[in-house]
Amino acid sequence: MSFSRRNFLKYAALSASGSLLAETPFFGARARAMAEGGKARYVPTTCEMCFWKCGVIAKVVDGKVVKLEGNPLHPQSRGKLCARGQAGMGLLYDKDRLKVPMIRSGARGENRYKQASWDAAFDYVAEKLTAIKEKYGPESIALFAHGSPGTYFANVARAIGSPNISYPSFSQCLGARNVAWELTYGEGPQSTCERTDMANSRVIVLFGTHLGENMHNTQNQEFAAAISNGARIIAVDPRFSTAAGKASMWLPIKPGTDLALLLSWTNIIIKEGWYDREYVARYTNGFKELSEAVKQYTPEWAARETELPMHDIVEAARALGKNAPNVMVHPGRHFSWHGNDTQRGRAMAILNAILGTWGRRGGIWLAPKGKLARLEDRPAYPEPKRDAVVYGDYPFAGGEGLTNTVREATISGKPYPIKAWLVTGTNLLKTMPDERRTRKAIDQLDLLVSVDVMPTDMVMLADVILPECSYLERHDGLYNITTKESGIALRQPAVEPLYQSKPAWWIGNRLCRSLKLDAYGVKGTWEDRMRRQASLWGIDYNELADKGYISIPGSAAPYITPTNPPVFKTDSKKIELYSSELDDEDFDPIPRYKAIEQPPAGQYRLLYGRTPVHTFTRTVNNQWLWELYKENQVWVNAREAARLQISNGDLVRVVNQDGVESDPVRARVTERIRPDCVYMVHGFGQHSPAMTRAYNRGADDQHLITRYTVDPITGVTGMRVNFVKIVREA
Repeated sequence: MSFSRRNFLKYAALSASGSLLAETPFFGARARAMAEGGKARYVPTTCEMCFWKCGVIAKVVDGKVVKLEGNPLHPQSRGKLCARGQAGMGLLYDKDRLKVPMIRSGARGENRYKQASWDAAFDYVAEKLTAIKEKYGPESIALFAHGSPGTYFANVARAIGSPNISYPSFSQCLGARNVAWELTYGEGPQSTCERTDMANSRVIVLFGTHLGENMHNTQNQEFAAAISNGARIIAVDPRFSTAAGKASMWLPIKPGTDLALLLSWTNIIIKEGWYDREYVARYTNGFKELSEAVKQYTPEWAARETELPMHDIVEAARALGKNAPNVMVHPGRHFSWHGNDTQRGRAMAILNAILGTWGRRGGIWLAPKGKLARLEDRPAYPEPKRDAVVYGDYPFAGGEGLTNTVREATISGKPYPIKAWLVTGTNLLKTMPDERRTRKAIDQLDLLVSVDVMPTDMVMLADVILPECSYLERHDGLYNITTKESGIALRQPAVEPLYQSKPAWWIGNRLCRSLKLDAYGVKGTWEDRMRRQASLWGIDYNELADKGYISIPGSAAPYITPTNPPVFKTDSKKIELYSSELDDEDFDPIPRYKAIEQPPAGQYRLLYGRTPVHTFTRTVNNQWLWELYKENQVWVNAREAARLQISNGDLVRVVNQDGVESDPVRARVTERIRPDCVYMVHGFGQHSPAMTRAYNRGADDQHLITRYTVDPITGVTGMRVNFVKIVREA
């Protein structure tokens, strides 16, 4: 194929909705630059405006990124980007970015810092960490991480000898769901991008899964395709979300009763014979026990418990049964709700199992085949002398650790003191529940180091601030992208790092050197390591750098066939409807419903969620996204607003059960939410003056989450248990 400028323009004309060559093959960065006459340079890379790892092509002119587009070769973007992905330049060129290393010169929270050289900053951190290690032991140093930088600093923590590494993505988001599915199937539905075959599904049930607001790129593309293909959408949600607006049935469930509905559906499907008999007989264990256990959960009972019409409960169950196995109860994503979250996840996994959806078209596809070899280029880490605190007393706390148990050990000093926190890529004040406890823990520290791109509330409490460059300025490891096939993607810099910011790998490397742990540093540059990794996997690195993604031939095997049976990594080698692992730890082997506390009269359950143009607190200062959504509102049911004499747009304060009140926030009066709930978009109410656009915009939902329940199985924090009043501003 000839890639003349004329042909390039012809192909570009076929592109739909601004997506780069969406209907034609992408022929590589070098070829595209040549086709345009060489005035621009194109750099395929991987987005990190959220953690979906979409493929991006950066257009660079005169050393500046001028446009970002989706890579059509990459299965996570398919030639398209969401608003956040397109606004990556807003992060790159944000005037408020962290620019130089800084060391605190005043009291914590005073925002008084002095600039430092990188050498001085590393010397300061190394001296402090060495003193803490010698006095309290290496385990007294803890890491909190999110996103790709966590890889490099987990290496530092382990090299020091600390096992105390934790990620909010487990404790405050996905942990209970992943463990629930692992207990059932031996593996989860995949953390980064769920293996949901929505485009081929006939019925999709969403439990509080806000597709269209939580803008995970391919999943929204699949959701749109499902709707176009005539799929029936059933949205179970106290709020009429964007996804509910596409549904044939909206079930405005009473919060906390989702498990009741799931168990009732399971009962109906078994009793009426809608379950997949052959699939259940061949692949599951414990069906008899399940059948007996769910008999008590009748649709009449569920209607009373959930406050949903019994007719709708039965109709939804039959819709699943009649269309099985080409259906799914979506696994969901943010899952830390009410403290019973692992059993709720188990009920979802079990319902999918008896409908026969695992490994079936329109359900949950099987993981791709093949396993990539591990690049071993570091010595073994020292064995910790004391048990980690990151797992607490929770038998199924995952490998990513629990942020909350680290925080509590920091406050109490038990089982041993935690005296240093390394924090990268996460704004803990806006992530963990009860920020008062987080502040109290920070007060106990001898050292707090923040590595970040932006001066968030958490960063501005640090003793040392190390400015990381953005994802458009750095190499990161090769990514194994697992959709219906496996493939390899990469992150590479479009431009050189601005100011004195540095890549996280470089910061981690230099920190190892300052701590005299050189053997754990990367040999050469991170790109050198990426090339060695590509060679190990048989990948042409130069081709990968030109295209941004290369598929692994023969890895696609999404559905069960006679030659591709499912493999379940459970003790019984089958789907565990009855979990002997849970039984052995004295937990219910089959989910059992227990009612949760409901708000008292005059108060509302606080719900929170996302907006399509923001990722947590990471994007609220982005100049382009800020213009689209500058501050959040509090949704109030119209009937309740009338009772409170609140009109749409009025300034109000939200006051929780402990007397903690929000900053002023505008009311959104709507019929789209139950009368016993209010709702806020998460991520607003930044109190760092250095975030000049986001500063004091909207209200912080996390500030109001002073109470939480802890799931006894996994230790994750249920955060939808706070009750609030709405008070009109005078």
